[in-house]
Amino acid sequence: MESIFHEKQEGSLCAQHCLNNLLQGEYFSPVELSSIAHQLDEEERMRMAEGGVTSEDYRTFLQQPSGNMDDSGFFSIQVISNALKVWGLELILFNSPEYQRLRIDPINERSFICNYKEHWFTVRKLGKQWFNLNSLLTGPELISDTYLALFLAQLQQEGYSIFVVKGDLPDCEADQLLQMIRVQQMHRPKLIGEELAQLKEQRVQKTDLERVLEVNDGTGMLDEDEEDLQRALALSRQEIDMEDEEADLRRAIQLSMQGTSRNRCQDIPQTSGSHPTSEELRKRREAYFEKQQQQQQQAPPGQLTHLCEKLSTSSEAPDSDLGDSMSEEDMLQAAVTMSLETVRSNLKTEGKK
Repeated sequence: MESIFHEKQEGSLCAQHCLNNLLQGEYFSPVELSSIAHQLDEEERMRMAEGGVTSEDYRTFLQQPSGNMDDSGFFSIQVISNALKVWGLELILFNSPEYQRLRIDPINERSFICNYKEHWFTVRKLGKQWFNLNSLLTGPELISDTYLALFLAQLQQEGYSIFVVKGDLPDCEADQLLQMIRVQQMHRPKLIGEELAQLKEQRVQKTDLERVLEVNDGTGMLDEDEEDLQRALALSRQEIDMEDEEADLRRAIQLSMQGTSRNRCQDIPQTSGSHPTSEELRKRREAYFEKQQQQQQQAPPGQLTHLCEKLSTSSEAPDSDLGDSMSEEDMLQAAVTMSLETVRSNLKTEGKK
């Protein structure tokens, strides 16, 4: 497709685009077509003058604008026909009785020029395939052989005049290349107006997005609902983490107390009588530990200080047995209380963060 010459619409210069797309090159400019139009106007004026320059028809003709061109860039079929004569090409009306009697299959022709009101475009065969070279399209449109006749019939129903181009077209690179290969078109080209509308819509959407980001100071901040949700999730994760740490700490204390009780029981000589076994002592301590955990939440703050001082005094006594100055239950209660106070302190610190 890249080798195919395709001029896109500029202003109302569709006649120029039609001719150049047909000949596959920049063969005509607006200046050259205007020159042909002025020449045709002069020929018409001279014919009208033959009836007398003072006649009413002649004066009316001079007052009328040119029928071969206008300021917008439109050129008549006469201008296009005269331009093609330079290359030995001739235009024949496709639906004329003379041409229809020939019963020529459209796929056996080489090119067509189509006109509706003030728009002109070319349909041409390049290599072995047909292409719609309408300047209003974003690119050449591939037309299959089976669809060509239907395409031309549809144009006629829409009011188009179709002309068959007779004669040998100048050689071009696209025709030579497409004689050797066939192309496939995955996506049909759009009308230039549709493409511009789509680009405009994309620019509007982009502008709206930039405006939203600008309102949010360009940071893409979340709205209030999303921020609230994020904060709730963060607090939930924080609470779960603190609960997990507290549970791990309690399990560690319990395991530590169980290990201490076993060691102490191993150090006490086994005697007969009413002394409890190590297993019984361990169960008692576990029961006591669970009871102290339940009561600790309601314990006054001063109790912790008293127990800590008692524990400190007992631990500083030289060569004394722990059980002499502080009972085993008091020691256990002091350890649990200190551990739970440490947990509360950590939780308060995390809450402030």
